[in-house]
Amino acid sequence: MATIPTLTYLPSDESVILQLISRPLPADADLFDVADNCAALVSVLVEIEDATMFTALCERLLHALRKLRELCDVDLPPDLIAQLIMGEKLNSCVPDCWQDTVTQVDYALALTQAVKGGTLPANIAKELTGLLHDMVWLLAEFVKEPRITAH
Repeated sequence: MATIPTLTYLPSDESVILQLISRPLPADADLFDVADNCAALVSVLVEIEDATMFTALCERLLHALRKLRELCDVDLPPDLIAQLIMGEKLNSCVPDCWQDTVTQVDYALALTQAVKGGTLPANIAKELTGLLHDMVWLLAEFVKEPRITAH
């Protein structure tokens, strides 16, 4: 399993942002790694006020979400399957109508494109960025939820 390098949180928020923007996803990143990367990106995105950095973070998030969408159609490796096996199904962090990962990723992609465009009124862009943050965090949790019943 690939590991996303841990960010080195330097005193400057800009350093964290630059790390997120410049650090590519490893070629062998798995579904969990990419979901965690998306969550890291959106966590910074929701706080950023600089338009150039915001756009760059949106671009990185779009790239990561597209990779996540690709991985939704790939068979999971055995180590991830092992993490998803459980004895009993737990309550999901998302409603039944959102149990399709691809649909959730598509929603997050659309929201990212909408807020990246820079054409929305500031108050609407802020609210949609908050919604994007929450959706991506739920998505990152959802893909790691135990859902395979052990026999």
